[in-house]
Amino acid sequence: MTTIDIVKDVLVENLDLEGDKVTEDATLESLGVDSLDMVELICDLEEKCDIEFGEPEGVATIGQLVAHIDSLK
Repeated sequence: MTTIDIVKDVLVENLDLEGDKVTEDATLESLGVDSLDMVELICDLEEKCDIEFGEPEGVATIGQLVAHIDSLK
């Protein structure tokens, strides 16, 4: 499973989003991801990807989130 698919699955599961709305160009803000959602998202992604997420800066889009995760693998 690719990183974008993992991120998409977590967002669809946690926020009841439609999968087709979760694209690399979509911003976290446009998807309705607030700071609390982001904390939950990071925890879930750390577990599913077996990574230590850290404190990402400048992550505004799904593509940037995916790139950050991939850089940690």
